Amino acid sequence: MKLHTLLIVGFAFLITACAEKEPAVPEAADEAPAPPPAAEAPPAVEMEPRDAAFIEHMHRHADQLDNLNIALAEGDIVAAMTPAYWLSRHDEVEGIPEEWRPFLIGMREASIEVEKSKDIESARAAAEKITVQCQGCHTAAGVSTE
Repeated sequence: MKLHTLLIVGFAFLITACAEKEPAVPEAADEAPAPPPAAEAPPAVEMEPRDAAFIEHMHRHADQLDNLNIALAEGDIVAAMTPAYWLSRHDEVEGIPEEWRPFLIGMREASIEVEKSKDIESARAAAEKITVQCQGCHTAAGVSTE
């Protein structure tokens, strides 16, 4: 039950982190300096992939990972195979920056490890590798999971 609660809280944070946030409006000052032109502040990460379709695709990843971890928490290795299969073979969304690709490949490889697992402990260890890849990609994309 603790894992399930943790997964739900983590998923809620993921959804919150993926939501577009409006910039804070600075308080009015008597003589506020003019803001620098937008071109002077280069983005840390290419933002093109974060359209609605991309975010929905990432939410499907989270749903499948939740299903996988819930099945493993319940000790049901057979039920874990369907989400592991989806994570390892689903269609890729277009526009993924090259610096994120190693995480995608790592997630797929770890998902295949879950599929090949013969016991619940090795499946759980492989599922943890999926989580590590997801967190690494979120870090690279500048999306907080905390």
